[in-house]
Amino acid sequence: MILAGGRGQRMGGIDKGLKLLRGKPMVRWVAERFAPQVDEVLINANQNLEAYSALGHRVIPDEIADYAGPLAGLHRGLSEATHDLVATVPCDSPFLPADLVVRLRAALESGDAEVAVARTGRQPHPVFCLCRKRVRGGLGDFLAHGGRKIDAWYAQLRVVEVPFDDQPGAFSNVNTEAELKAFEDGALP
Repeated sequence: MILAGGRGQRMGGIDKGLKLLRGKPMVRWVAERFAPQVDEVLINANQNLEAYSALGHRVIPDEIADYAGPLAGLHRGLSEATHDLVATVPCDSPFLPADLVVRLRAALESGDAEVAVARTGRQPHPVFCLCRKRVRGGLGDFLAHGGRKIDAWYAQLRVVEVPFDDQPGAFSNVNTEAELKAFEDGALP
């Protein structure tokens, strides 16, 4: 699942996934790197649904109103996915690892975890994760009681962090016009 459901507030309220990076929307960069790693791609978006649908993947909005954050998108993805494992990546990280899902899955299975999360150094990247679909009920309860913080939800689960120290720049994301310009001007992670 590609998470594109935010408001893009740090980008001036612009839908970040649709911002052009070197001539194509950032979400297309993400989809091109992510799709070969999974059996199904879903896009979680709450605006510009037709533009996201043009990518050729099913687009699903949050069930919770008012842009409840990435956990609302994950919850919807866990409801809609046809597989027992669901990976998530953000729409604004165009250089995500080409081996993200295989490494997360190996750690998830060997660690008997419910969620595997990418990490570089001491920094976890919680929206780059692989979840077992069975966590959906607990996530629904967490959201129903006002929970929105990923770290607080993860604290209730068996989580394994997976090191990607060999690819720290792969988790670079574009939150501002200045960051977008830096990547446009050739700065690569």
